[in-house]
Amino acid sequence: MSMSAIYWQGTGKHVLTHEKFPRASRYAPEWVFKNEMGPNPLWLTERLCGKLKLEAGMRVLDLGCGRGLSSVFLAKEYDVQVWALDLWIRPSENLSQFALARVTDKVFPIHAEAHTLPFAHEFFDCIISIDAYHYFGTDLTYMGYLAPFVKPRGQIGIVVPGLHQPLPTPLPAHLAEKQAHGSTFWTWDMCTFQTATWWHDLWSHYPFFDVREAQAMPDGGDIWLDWEKAKSGARETTFPADVEVLASDENRFLTFVEAIGQRTACLSS
Repeated sequence: MSMSAIYWQGTGKHVLTHEKFPRASRYAPEWVFKNEMGPNPLWLTERLCGKLKLEAGMRVLDLGCGRGLSSVFLAKEYDVQVWALDLWIRPSENLSQFALARVTDKVFPIHAEAHTLPFAHEFFDCIISIDAYHYFGTDLTYMGYLAPFVKPRGQIGIVVPGLHQPLPTPLPAHLAEKQAHGSTFWTWDMCTFQTATWWHDLWSHYPFFDVREAQAMPDGGDIWLDWEKAKSGARETTFPADVEVLASDENRFLTFVEAIGQRTACLSS
């Protein structure tokens, strides 16, 4: 497979392009590398938003936004209002990011934990979560807590790291062995990496929620590898690149799972 992500330096600036993500390719790679807290959130946000119905002026909750890359992207590309919520990053840090991006009139940083959201019910038109929902949303009861925050027929969409197929026992060697940079890819908390079927079954429990889609990205492992190769070539990121494990995986197990649903008008059972 030829690498689809191209990172290069020319005419005095760095460029990161990907043929599958034309919108995200317009953003400065240094900004993305410096602020990523998971596989390229701009790529994943662009992929997810292609399946959502977003209109200018909508209220969107970016749940687990990290350093706000996805929040800036949503505001700039779709002209929506974004509440950028994260537990680990201070809102004053993200406000500085949003000021530099000139989106402080559309993006509002919030510090909160996903189980204590400081919003009125039915405040949002849409909730998205990129590279984060698997940290807090695997609990069977969580959607019952989250869904009231969107309006009737409001959308909830997530992209999480996941699996094409269940992992065998014992764990495949390439996931368990140390990479050249000394770290092991698979750790105990990756038990939240699940298949699309697992996510569909979880979201299908709720009578107040219609599951529109839950699928593994067919090319998810390849896209993830593209990002890790670009990151490795740039050498400008806090997190070590996982090229070895993803190249060895060959898109067999590791991927991203997209899940999209819609709140029904009635929340009663």
